[in-house]
Order: sequence, then C-alpha cells, then structure tokens
Amino acid sequence: MQHRPSKSHASLGGSFFDPVAPAAFPERILRYRNQRWARRVGLDGLDTEAWRDHFGSFTPLPGSLEKPLALRYHGHQFQSYNPDLGDGRGFLFAQLRDLEDGRLLDLGTKGSGRTPWSRGADGRLTLKGGVREVLATEMLEALGVDTSKSFSLIETGEELERGDEPSPTRASVLIRLSHSHIRIGTFQRLAYLREHDNLAILLDYAIRTYMPEAWRDSRKDRAVAFMEAVAARVALTGARWMAAGFVHGVLNTDNINITGESFDYGPWRFLPVYEPGFTAAYFDQSGLYAFGRQPDALAWNLTRLAECLLPLTDTEPLEEALNSFWPRFQGAMAEAVLDRLGLAPSGPEADASLVTALFTFLFETRAPYEQVFFDWYGGEASAGRAARSPSAEHYASPSFSPVRLQMGLRAMREDIDLAKPYFQRARPRTMLIEEVEAIWAPISEADDWSVFQRVLGEIAEMRDAYGR
Repeated sequence: MQHRPSKSHASLGGSFFDPVAPAAFPERILRYRNQRWARRVGLDGLDTEAWRDHFGSFTPLPGSLEKPLALRYHGHQFQSYNPDLGDGRGFLFAQLRDLEDGRLLDLGTKGSGRTPWSRGADGRLTLKGGVREVLATEMLEALGVDTSKSFSLIETGEELERGDEPSPTRASVLIRLSHSHIRIGTFQRLAYLREHDNLAILLDYAIRTYMPEAWRDSRKDRAVAFMEAVAARVALTGARWMAAGFVHGVLNTDNINITGESFDYGPWRFLPVYEPGFTAAYFDQSGLYAFGRQPDALAWNLTRLAECLLPLTDTEPLEEALNSFWPRFQGAMAEAVLDRLGLAPSGPEADASLVTALFTFLFETRAPYEQVFFDWYGGEASAGRAARSPSAEHYASPSFSPVRLQMGLRAMREDIDLAKPYFQRARPRTMLIEEVEAIWAPISEADDWSVFQRVLGEIAEMRDAYGR
C-alpha cells in the first residue's frame, strides 16, 4: 500500500468520539469497489481479500486509527432539536491523504453495527440502501457536485427487517470517502452542553485542518472567518444541487458538513421536470426540504452554526458573515448553470439573466430537466444536436427565445469536446426513481448485477465527457 495515513481526528480527544468495535458479519461479498478513488489515496494495490479485511472486517489500515471512532454530535431534524444523535450505524474507520492534492480524507462507514448512539436500532444498512448511495454519489460526481465518494460496498449475509421496504431484506456495509465528517451538529452539541473550551478547540482544529486560509490571530476573527468560509462552501454545494436537479431529502443540521461536501444519501431523488415543490422523502409531508426550498434550508442550518459560534465572537460581524450566504449562492448558481451548459461567464448581471430565463423556460414547458442541459451543452455549438433531440419541440416555445439569446452571447468553454461518445446519444444518462428501481430489481430477484455494472459504465462515460 502506498497510502499516506493519518489519525488527525483522534487529536481532538475523547470528548468528541467513542472508540467502538465493528460488527462481525457472516459474509463479506464485495459488490462495489471504487478503484479510481482507491488509486487517488494509494489503496488500489489491495487484493480482494485484503480489501474485504479492511472494509468488511475493519482490520485497521497501517498508520491510521487503531480503533474505529463513533463521532458525537447533535442536530436539528426537520427543525426540531435532537440531543440524542451521534454515529448510530457508522464510525470513522481511518484517515488518509489524497495523493494528488494532499487533502485529509476520512474513510467512514454506514451499516457497520451498533454504537453508543444507536438508540435501539440494529446499526445496519440494507443492500438496497447501499446500492442507492453508490448510484447517488456516482451521478453527483459526474454532474459536478462536491460529494462524498462511495468507496466500497460489501454484502454482509444478514437479513434485516425494515418497515419501509419488503422484509426480510439483504444487508450491506458501505465505506464512503469524505473530506471531513465534522458537521454543523458537531458544533451544536458543544454549544448545547456549554462546553465552550471544546467549542474553541473544535473551531481551531477545523480551520487548521480544512480551511487554513480562514486562520486569524484573534479567536473572534477566526470564528467570523470560519463562518464565512463555511457559508461559501455550503452555498456552492447548494447551487450545484439545484443545477443538477438533485433533491437531497433530509437537510438536517447533522447532514451538513463544514467543508460543504454533500453526503449521507437516504431518500434522494433527481427531478424529472422542474418542479420547486418536488420532495424526495415520503415523510416530508410539509415539503420542508423540497427542491425549491433547499437554499432556504441551508441558510436556516447555517444560522444554527452561527448561534453556536456566538460564545466565541461578536454578534455583528458574525451576522455579516452569515448573511454572505445569499450573494454567494446567487453567484454560485450562475456559475453552476454555466458549468452545466459548458459556457463561459459574461458578467454577474448577464449570467443572472440567463439563469432566470432558463428556469422560467423549464417551469413553463416542463421540459425534461436533464435532457435540456444535455441538449444544449456547448450552447449554440450544439444547436444541431438539440434540433434532433426527443425534446426538440420544447425549444420552439416562445419562452426558450430569451434562453437561446443569452446562450448565443457566450462562447463555449475551450476545454469542451462535443465529439465525446456520450454526446452522440439521443438521451442523457439519468437517475430517476423508476430507473433506480429498475437497477435494483434484477439484484433483488436474481442476484443479477449486470444492469448495475452497465449503468456505472454509462456514468463513467458521462463523467469523462464532462471532464470531472
């Protein structure tokens, strides 16, 4: 192994986590291995048995954590505070460095057994849940979202009882590669317990480890700079979700990472058509986390982080840092839409006009969401391709005229190659709920993984076409 191990998180001390023992599984059937990211962290040389030992039996990675750590945190769940959260079916297994850029990365688990924070649950993950998370992360990465990476999926040979799907159902353990597992909820726990010394320790650790550009000599200034840095990262991820047509589904404060990285996918969905009220979770009866309300949810969560930082700094500059979210989001939204269309920017006001025109068109025509971005990737250079599209009739709508006008004012980015095989398709690779179910059905019925593997190949082609 050529990995660069770390045990950085352990330096925070025992107030932040609980050492735990992983579950012992009856089987360890490898179903997915992210060899591309394994290469990025120096673990691509592991043979199958060593892979299963580390990511199915949790034999420690040399030089990293000796025991897994279940992380402590609180959080607002659907805006109701819950002080009984924490890693209930996962833990921090290991830390290591990205060999390309030196970033500290976490290998965290989902479905690895009970911890002190399981609250009576079995600590397991269904195989379907693991497959869904692999599909979510692969698609989001291809669409340009800063997301955790599904690193490994192992079927464990157990049968689980679940109320929201046919039971008994197969079990799995997922490993995800993430840029930090420190959440807004991690800060909330310390503020709730009035552990202000530990709050300051966590602040300084987070800045030094993940955003050293926010370091200031004064702790008051550090807290403000940290707030602004987190707001900028969260704004960028939120904008990229919107441009990707993605609905996370459960935007609780314990699901918002301080690095802004998108992670923890449960009832996620992609939009079929632009519909602001579209929800992902059947239990989100009020539409709190509907597609169009995601920016508001992120702003609300960031306000909770600002409240946690009040003991460390002054109110007015902290509010200014918090309020930077909305202009950051508006700028990031234009950037994300231009990225999805493969076009160069043309100035803040003009770019905002393109965004407004595009979403007006999508709302009025209900054109297939992903198809539109696919058809017009490259702007006017793809006009012929768009004319042959299954959605071509939508582009005759009067509401498309301002979109095309705005696109015509911009140059295609120089790095785009429209000759890529992906752009020769009539339809883009999508991941709507019925497609997810169609991928799962042969696995469930006949243990046939061929459709899953074929779809992953299509997503890889898509990722290559977009230069991710």
